[in-house]
Amino acid sequence: MNALFGLIPDTAAAAIWAMVVASLLPLVMAMSAKVFGGFNLKDNAHPRDFLQHTTGAAARANAAQQNSYETLPIFLVAVLVAMLFFVPQAIINKIAWLYVIIRMGYCVAYITNLAMFRSILWVLSMICSLMLFYLAIRISA
Repeated sequence: MNALFGLIPDTAAAAIWAMVVASLLPLVMAMSAKVFGGFNLKDNAHPRDFLQHTTGAAARANAAQQNSYETLPIFLVAVLVAMLFFVPQAIINKIAWLYVIIRMGYCVAYITNLAMFRSILWVLSMICSLMLFYLAIRISA
Protein backbone atom coordinates (compact mmCIF):
# COMPACT_ATOMS: atom_id res chain seq x y z
CA MET A 1 0.00 0.00 0.00
CA ASN A 2 1.37 3.38 -0.97
CA ALA A 3 1.71 6.28 1.42
CA LEU A 4 -0.75 9.17 1.19
CA PHE A 5 -3.29 7.55 -1.13
CA GLY A 6 -0.74 6.35 -3.63
CA LEU A 7 0.89 9.74 -4.17
CA ILE A 8 4.09 8.84 -2.34
CA PRO A 9 5.74 5.45 -2.86
CA ASP A 10 6.76 3.32 0.12
CA THR A 11 10.43 3.53 -0.77
CA ALA A 12 13.27 5.28 1.01
CA ALA A 13 13.56 7.58 -2.00
CA ALA A 14 10.30 9.26 -0.98
CA ALA A 15 11.73 10.21 2.42
CA ILE A 16 14.94 11.38 0.79
CA TRP A 17 12.94 13.57 -1.60
CA ALA A 18 11.07 15.02 1.38
CA MET A 19 14.44 15.90 2.91
CA VAL A 20 15.53 17.54 -0.36
CA VAL A 21 12.33 19.60 -0.60
CA ALA A 22 12.59 20.63 3.07
CA SER A 23 16.21 21.63 2.46
CA LEU A 24 15.23 23.81 -0.50
CA LEU A 25 12.40 25.57 1.33
CA PRO A 26 14.69 28.09 3.09
CA LEU A 27 16.18 29.02 -0.29
CA VAL A 28 12.71 29.58 -1.71
CA MET A 29 11.94 31.83 1.24
CA ALA A 30 15.18 33.76 0.71
CA MET A 31 14.28 34.33 -2.94
CA SER A 32 10.75 35.35 -1.93
CA ALA A 33 12.12 37.85 0.59
CA LYS A 34 14.32 39.36 -2.10
CA VAL A 35 11.48 39.56 -4.63
CA PHE A 36 9.07 41.09 -2.09
CA GLY A 37 11.76 43.54 -0.97
CA GLY A 38 12.71 44.73 -4.46
CA PHE A 39 16.19 43.18 -4.49
CA ASN A 40 18.43 44.57 -7.24
CA LEU A 41 21.67 43.19 -8.62
CA LYS A 42 23.61 45.92 -6.78
CA ASP A 43 22.16 44.57 -3.50
CA ASN A 44 24.01 41.31 -4.10
CA ALA A 45 27.19 42.89 -2.70
CA HIS A 46 25.59 42.79 0.77
CA PRO A 47 22.44 40.65 0.60
CA ARG A 48 22.18 40.19 4.37
CA ASP A 49 22.24 43.96 4.91
CA PHE A 50 19.51 44.28 2.30
CA LEU A 51 17.35 41.65 4.00
CA GLN A 52 17.86 43.20 7.46
CA HIS A 53 16.37 46.44 6.24
CA THR A 54 13.27 44.97 4.59
CA THR A 55 9.79 45.37 6.03
CA GLY A 56 6.38 43.76 5.60
CA ALA A 57 6.11 40.57 3.58
CA ALA A 58 9.81 40.68 2.65
CA ALA A 59 10.87 40.79 6.30
CA ARG A 60 8.44 38.02 7.17
CA ALA A 61 9.70 35.86 4.28
CA ASN A 62 13.24 36.39 5.55
CA ALA A 63 12.15 35.36 9.05
CA ALA A 64 10.48 32.27 7.57
CA GLN A 65 13.78 31.50 5.86
CA GLN A 66 15.69 31.78 9.13
CA ASN A 67 13.20 29.63 11.01
CA SER A 68 13.28 27.04 8.24
CA TYR A 69 17.04 26.78 8.63
CA GLU A 70 16.65 26.48 12.40
CA THR A 71 14.21 23.55 12.31
CA LEU A 72 15.74 21.76 9.31
CA PRO A 73 18.56 19.88 11.13
CA ILE A 74 16.10 18.39 13.62
CA PHE A 75 13.91 17.11 10.78
CA LEU A 76 16.80 15.73 8.74
CA VAL A 77 18.27 13.86 11.70
CA ALA A 78 14.84 12.58 12.73
CA VAL A 79 14.25 11.05 9.29
CA LEU A 80 17.71 9.48 9.23
CA VAL A 81 17.35 8.08 12.76
CA ALA A 82 13.94 6.63 11.93
CA MET A 83 15.41 4.97 8.84
CA LEU A 84 18.44 3.72 10.79
CA PHE A 85 16.22 2.06 13.39
CA PHE A 86 13.92 0.52 10.77
CA VAL A 87 10.75 2.41 11.44
CA PRO A 88 8.41 1.18 8.66
CA GLN A 89 9.23 3.19 5.56
CA ALA A 90 5.59 3.98 4.79
CA ILE A 91 5.25 5.66 8.19
CA ILE A 92 8.48 7.61 7.76
CA ASN A 93 7.34 8.80 4.34
CA LYS A 94 3.94 9.95 5.59
CA ILE A 95 5.42 11.87 8.50
CA ALA A 96 8.25 13.33 6.40
CA TRP A 97 5.91 14.62 3.69
CA LEU A 98 3.45 15.84 6.30
CA TYR A 99 6.31 17.87 7.78
CA VAL A 100 7.09 19.35 4.36
CA ILE A 101 3.45 20.27 3.71
CA ILE A 102 3.10 21.81 7.16
CA ARG A 103 6.32 23.81 6.68
CA MET A 104 5.05 25.12 3.35
CA GLY A 105 1.86 26.22 5.09
CA TYR A 106 3.98 27.73 7.85
CA CYS A 107 5.89 29.84 5.33
CA VAL A 108 2.69 31.04 3.67
CA ALA A 109 1.18 31.85 7.07
CA TYR A 110 4.33 33.76 8.04
CA ILE A 111 4.41 35.83 4.85
CA THR A 112 0.69 36.63 5.07
CA ASN A 113 1.07 37.59 8.75
CA LEU A 114 -1.20 34.92 10.25
CA ALA A 115 0.73 34.77 13.52
CA MET A 116 -1.43 32.34 15.53
CA PHE A 117 -1.88 29.94 12.60
CA ARG A 118 1.85 30.13 11.94
CA SER A 119 2.61 29.19 15.54
CA ILE A 120 0.23 26.24 15.39
CA LEU A 121 1.90 25.03 12.20
CA TRP A 122 5.33 25.40 13.79
CA VAL A 123 4.26 23.17 16.69
CA LEU A 124 2.79 20.60 14.31
CA SER A 125 5.99 20.51 12.26
CA MET A 126 8.03 19.93 15.41
CA ILE A 127 5.64 17.14 16.43
CA CYS A 128 6.40 15.43 13.11
CA SER A 129 10.13 15.42 13.83
CA LEU A 130 9.64 14.35 17.43
CA MET A 131 7.30 11.57 16.34
CA LEU A 132 10.01 10.12 14.12
CA PHE A 133 12.41 10.12 17.07
CA TYR A 134 9.75 8.56 19.29
CA LEU A 135 9.06 5.76 16.81
CA ALA A 136 12.77 5.02 16.50
CA ILE A 137 13.06 4.87 20.29
CA ARG A 138 10.06 2.53 20.54
CA ILE A 139 11.50 0.17 17.94
CA SER A 140 14.98 0.16 19.47
CA ALA A 141 13.72 -0.49 23.02
